[in-house]
Amino acid sequence: MDLRRLTLLPEPLKNAFLGWIDPLAAGLVKAGLTPNRITTISIMLIVGSGALYALGALHLGGAMLLLSGLFDLLDGKVARSSNQTSKFGAFYDSSMDRLGDGALFTGIAIYYMTSAIRSAGDRLPVLALGLCFACLTGSFLVSYTRARAEGLGLEAKVGMAQRAERLVFLGVPTLFFGAGGEQGWMLLAILAWLTLISWITVVQRIMHVYRITADERKPASAARNAGTSASPQAPSAVPDPVVKGT
Repeated sequence: MDLRRLTLLPEPLKNAFLGWIDPLAAGLVKAGLTPNRITTISIMLIVGSGALYALGALHLGGAMLLLSGLFDLLDGKVARSSNQTSKFGAFYDSSMDRLGDGALFTGIAIYYMTSAIRSAGDRLPVLALGLCFACLTGSFLVSYTRARAEGLGLEAKVGMAQRAERLVFLGVPTLFFGAGGEQGWMLLAILAWLTLISWITVVQRIMHVYRITADERKPASAARNAGTSASPQAPSAVPDPVVKGT
């Protein structure tokens, strides 16, 4: 099994959902909504979701999180279907996604520090806070590894927990079950799971970039091997020129 290609949501399921929202994207184009406005709506929704999580309104927070994920998909579809793709739009979308992740996990951390019943002692909110930070760091690295690879002219879209998967696996359970009890153990388990798969995704992308850049390392390795196996050369009688300022 190629671990770099392991995903949570099957590609046929993703493609079917993307095809299902095509009419919705077309309706937004007719309504005159630009991709950047849709991105703004998406970030407002996810920030609102984080606030609802912080206030303990987890069912509504989960619904708003899923809605924000839908708009996050629609901005790209609208941009491509209406030929409104731009470098600023890609930059704005990616930057706002990071802001949304920060607001979301901050809201969950606040929930555990203030709203969750602490009958298990003070360890529960501390554990939840640590998981929120670990999950947030992992989600940032998932994005950064892809962005850094693309900045080097490489492709790194692989991984089992891209942003859509993380939003779905967090939003759906909390929409129907909230935190999963007064102490919020279900949500805590989801955070642990999201942390795990986020860091696995980071490793997958590092492995992927390492593999596709293997050819770049071969000439340097061959040159080192050739240098060690070659017989010593007699020193040149003429010294090499010295170039200043290098």
